[in-house]
Amino acid sequence: MATYALQIAGLVLGGVGMVGTVAVTIMPQWRVSAFIGSNIVVFENLWEGLWMNCMRHANIRMQCKIYDSLLALSPDLQASRGLMCAASVLSFLAFMTAVLGMKCTRCTGDDEKVKGYILLTAGAVFIVTGLVVLIPVSWVANSIIRDFYNPIVDIAQKRELGEALYIGWTTALVLIAGGALFCCVSCCNEKSGSYRYSIPSHRATQKSYHMEKKSPSVYSKSQYV
Repeated sequence: MATYALQIAGLVLGGVGMVGTVAVTIMPQWRVSAFIGSNIVVFENLWEGLWMNCMRHANIRMQCKIYDSLLALSPDLQASRGLMCAASVLSFLAFMTAVLGMKCTRCTGDDEKVKGYILLTAGAVFIVTGLVVLIPVSWVANSIIRDFYNPIVDIAQKRELGEALYIGWTTALVLIAGGALFCCVSCCNEKSGSYRYSIPSHRATQKSYHMEKKSPSVYSKSQYV
């Protein structure tokens, strides 16, 4: 029962991580306007994401424009786009693998050992996905902070950390936690299986005891004859 609860918790965390990975990939709030110094025009807000940039003016609808060319992006955003796309695919594959390894799933049979290996694979992929999400988010955050404190960079070009980066860090932790839960469930199933096969049952022990008790009586009977 405890292992089944851990499976459900791991699947929920994995599902949340998968949705968060896709959301972070789509969101344009990776870099947002920094209102510092003379750049205090608060009625104009600029967002920069992996696929588009958005401009919002006061009392005007937000206008978004998709980037014309991949080469026009900075190197960190170019790499982040590829890594986040790979993370989205990996999170989906890990989630589907975890569903196949669940205790309530019947299409993979009832062999607990096989399901343990499936859950171990899903957990490892979830952990790898969390690391893949963590790399681009931390890379972009590092470049934003570096440019923010660089006196050479113009104030109008400085940016702050957007909401997508914070969600990305949270998503990475959730994916790693879900993967760790699946790995723990797989290890617990393997240990319980080996314990079950190594210790004989109480009924078998009783039966062997009666057989040993019975055999001397037959031998003693033959002696009296």
